[in-house]
Amino acid sequence: MIDLGISKLAMIGVVALIVIGPEKLPKVARTVGALLGKAQRYVSDVKAEVSRSIELEELKKMKESMEGAAKDVASSVQSSAADFEKSWSEATEAYSGAPTLDGPGVHDALSELGQSAVPVYKHPGKNWRVKQNAMPQWYKSRNGVKGRVQSGAARVARFRPKSRLS
Repeated sequence: MIDLGISKLAMIGVVALIVIGPEKLPKVARTVGALLGKAQRYVSDVKAEVSRSIELEELKKMKESMEGAAKDVASSVQSSAADFEKSWSEATEAYSGAPTLDGPGVHDALSELGQSAVPVYKHPGKNWRVKQNAMPQWYKSRNGVKGRVQSGAARVARFRPKSRLS
């Protein structure tokens, strides 16, 4: 690089003052300063673009490695699932000869006992009070969930200012 010391800068300033003149020197100095600022901004923009492209390449490599790892995990899960299905089918083959509820005489035997082969649907009988009490008290107080229901008249009476006559 160019080695510019204070003495060399002073010499350049004196020569510029003599050549350009004292009237035009401030204008030329501003122009040179603006051009140097633009050059510095351009260089910093180029550096930032290069660093962004390097980061992008690194991210692409990381993405490819993660996708490869995910594919490996998926294939291992699929192979273990296939092994499980195979062992499950082998284990259940031994019980394939056992009587099932789909046999012809099963419905007759169950009807004699007073039971049906298909269970009757029973509504779970959900209790809304249990559901209301399942919400934690700290959540109710923080979010302003009403604990008690009041009628409009009771609410007005509750928040009505006290009269000074009584």
